[in-house]
Amino acid sequence: MSGPLGTLKILDFSTLLPGPFCSLYLADMGAEVLRIESPTRQDLVRVIPPYADGESTAHAYLNRNKRSLALDLKQPEAIDIVKRLLAEHDILIEQFRPGVMQRLGLGYDDLKLINPQLIYCSITGYGQTGPLRDRAGHDINYLALSGCASYTGRRDSGPLPLGLQVADIAGGSLHAALGILAAVIHRQQTGQGQHIDISMTDCAFALNAMAGAAALAGGVEPQMEGTMLNGGSFYDYYRTADDRYLSVGSLEPQFMLALAQAIGQPQLAGLGLAQDQATQQQLKQTLASVFASQPLSHWQSLFATLDACVEPVLGFSEAVSQPQAVARQWVVQVPTRSGGSQPQIACPIRFSLTPASYQHTGGPVGEHNAQVLSTAAADYGKH
Repeated sequence: MSGPLGTLKILDFSTLLPGPFCSLYLADMGAEVLRIESPTRQDLVRVIPPYADGESTAHAYLNRNKRSLALDLKQPEAIDIVKRLLAEHDILIEQFRPGVMQRLGLGYDDLKLINPQLIYCSITGYGQTGPLRDRAGHDINYLALSGCASYTGRRDSGPLPLGLQVADIAGGSLHAALGILAAVIHRQQTGQGQHIDISMTDCAFALNAMAGAAALAGGVEPQMEGTMLNGGSFYDYYRTADDRYLSVGSLEPQFMLALAQAIGQPQLAGLGLAQDQATQQQLKQTLASVFASQPLSHWQSLFATLDACVEPVLGFSEAVSQPQAVARQWVVQVPTRSGGSQPQIACPIRFSLTPASYQHTGGPVGEHNAQVLSTAAADYGKH
């Protein structure tokens, strides 16, 4: 495979979303990713509808560019095969609860004796230490315990169940990828591998960012609709006459001026940065009334040529068909095993010399058993 990570070989024991999304990005950028899957305990992503080309669309996307090896890790022979694979695969991703890999004889302390350069990344809900280390959880729980959900929502209706998995992806997947690549650089400099402990709750807590900084150093506890960026100011979504929505982010004075002039309300231009809640609420009410007077198409036409940070809220199908998405190639056609192709979300990281590649969609469990096992036996014989 081509790509900037073409020298990396990864064993991926993860399932569901966080680990597979991490290894998807690495595979898109050229890493050779081999999934170790149970032949008896199916990854639930494989059965999530809808289906296309005989496979779950979620599975076909998350596991593109990867190979699959079916191993029953409760069998000694399977553990021996994994250890053989460490002769060539020196990065490992796992997503079991703490202690599971150790009980299988595949913990970091076990495997680093075989390959001291091994980079071993564990992704869990709460980390390898702490009182919650063994507790079950999902994205919504991590956002709740990290404080993120406490100020994401409306005062009259409470926290919002988000449409995307922020703690899983922005927390688990992307922090894991960052940690792995940092460890690769360290290994290049020192020859040493290491264990990476990724807690999705830890990482979600870090996403508090500016609100967290204000709370820790400034003593300002974030509240729902209490800050400029979470509904406490005019920076918000507004319903149009046809029950669509506009996003308004005109924070800087020049953008607020453009907005105020465009809607025929020049007196609003100086109110955007007002700190008092009363002024902000009055401004929001005025904008809500104005935007509710016309359909979305009217506002799209009005703001199309203006730098005012006012954009329509698009449905997914609208988003992928807009000129910006086409120009930036948000969607790519990925080959399927039937000889056709499937549209999938592209890797968004653009390299001038080593672009992402798309070899194939995710396939059946154990699809590459014969190929991998014969190669592993040959490689093991060389060491």
